[in-house]
Amino acid sequence: MLSTNGRTRQLNGTCASSVDMELFLHYSLIPSLFIILVLSFLQRREQHRQRGDTCYLLGNHFGIIIPLDFMGTFRNRWSYGMAFGATANKVMFLFSEGYQPLQVPQWAQAFVLLIGGIEVGLSHFPFFACLSSEFQLVSSILGFSYSLIWFAVTVHHITQCPHGQFVGRYETIMFYWPSLLCLAFLLGRFLHMFVKSLRVYLGWELPTEEKPFLEVHQAKHVKKLLRKSPRQEKKKSWFQTRIYEWDPCFHFPSRMIGTTVLAFICLYLFTAIEFCVFVYVRDELDLFEGELESYIASVNQTGTLTPVILQVKELMNVTKGVWVVTILPAFLTCVSYLFHILACYRKHMRRLWAGDKHFLPLKFHHPSSSESVVAIARYSGWQIAYILWGYLIIHVVQSLCGLAIMYGLVLPIIHNQGLEMLRGLGIGTLTISTVLGLMMLQVWIATSFFLQPKMGTADTQKPLALNNRKAFHNFNYFLFFYNVLLGLGACLSRLLISCILGAWLIARIDRTIMQSGYEGADMGYSAWIGMLYVDHYHTNPVLVSFCHILITGHRERRLQRAIKYWYLNQSACPRVSARSRTRWLLLQTLINNPRLVTLRKSTAGYGSQEFTQILLTCSEH
Repeated sequence: MLSTNGRTRQLNGTCASSVDMELFLHYSLIPSLFIILVLSFLQRREQHRQRGDTCYLLGNHFGIIIPLDFMGTFRNRWSYGMAFGATANKVMFLFSEGYQPLQVPQWAQAFVLLIGGIEVGLSHFPFFACLSSEFQLVSSILGFSYSLIWFAVTVHHITQCPHGQFVGRYETIMFYWPSLLCLAFLLGRFLHMFVKSLRVYLGWELPTEEKPFLEVHQAKHVKKLLRKSPRQEKKKSWFQTRIYEWDPCFHFPSRMIGTTVLAFICLYLFTAIEFCVFVYVRDELDLFEGELESYIASVNQTGTLTPVILQVKELMNVTKGVWVVTILPAFLTCVSYLFHILACYRKHMRRLWAGDKHFLPLKFHHPSSSESVVAIARYSGWQIAYILWGYLIIHVVQSLCGLAIMYGLVLPIIHNQGLEMLRGLGIGTLTISTVLGLMMLQVWIATSFFLQPKMGTADTQKPLALNNRKAFHNFNYFLFFYNVLLGLGACLSRLLISCILGAWLIARIDRTIMQSGYEGADMGYSAWIGMLYVDHYHTNPVLVSFCHILITGHRERRLQRAIKYWYLNQSACPRVSARSRTRWLLLQTLINNPRLVTLRKSTAGYGSQEFTQILLTCSEH
């Protein structure tokens, strides 16, 4: 009789949903393009077309719409983060290279993946465009409808085949619930936008101000810098001192929040996929173990291969147990990396704002502008890929450490070899302690006999000046041959520590694992540095505040000038049109600068040729 899990797998082996999610991804481009065209039609272009341009008939419609500002967006950050989270399943689909709509050679797979990335981005473009659009009444309706379509199709796909072939019951729900949660959040967000914009349209509520050039937290940061006497800080709690302290003068941009949310969901999905693969491999190993037991029973446990087979069975059982136990520690390690990267981003940005670049390698003090611009586009995708691959590598390293502990400590006790294990552990500990003790003895001898006394009572250590030189030369000669052997162990320990730290920190894109002088070979760290510089140059609170002061002053001067001209137009003097005044000022400018006449466009407007001829005549006289 089949078990419940086996019956579930057998049932879902023939379960075929009527909705193919990959095919729906292709068809979702139709409403996506429609929404993009509607929002583009509503978007006004800043530059008006002239009569000679081919796009003149479009007027000032069909402006370029952006999904979100990757550098200067500090509002609706969690909405954008949930929009990124809704793409998690498709991102993992691309990460596994399961997107194969075309049969192309191996060398052209990069182009296929590029097309797949563009298609996924285009299918989810309406989520971001509707959140960032100025026309919230229309965009909220379109965004709600599009999110509802994705939510309904996903729920229909789950209800038809809720179970899977690997985990068993509710496997499909396990993979799709993060996307459903993000889509439900977007539905609520678009509904809130619709209610708010409808109240504004009906006049029941005042319209909210447009996106300010200077954010509130940036202004607080500048005020904090200009404050003469710093305020007395309150006593920090344990959480603020050891883990994280919230700063009202600093906000993470939407790019960082969206990257963290998407990386967390992708990490969860990657862990779930890895567990499904483990279940499949475990079942295959169980079948292989059954065959080994059959062989042992057939030879009545007297065959020559029986001890080897028993050791192989033990290795498989230990490996399966260690792999399962280390799933959670590896997952939590990568999750802690995500939060630690955010903390490092804030710390590095503060240092750059203060003009401190000492934490960067020397070659990154003046990075290339083009590479920095590319880095801002690479960072989010690379951060997610580094986290996923880092989880797998960390899991393997932790499993190897678990195997070492099992075979070094646990299994000897199980096999009644505890005394031998303790004897070997004691001998190894004594050997390492002896080697370290001899190294410390060398340092003590050098401090006591081969360095001159301190020059002052306040000195923390002796000066680097030799004493007892003859004894020092004999000391070096006799330890020369011993240090050759000691250097072999030091070299192996260097290699082991480098491998462990490199594998442990592979997911940390904010920290290079290369040696000093070779940091440029770490492409992930280069992307991190370039991203920091782009954010530093475009979101520096002091720079933004300075530009805000200039823009505000310019607007005030224009307003005062407009008020003055309004009073002039209301006087009894003959009224002069703005066009005539502009053309008169243009005439004066070109008469005083005759060389500018030849640089004027031939399609500058009606009568421009006659106007240019008059200017040439005036310049000759």
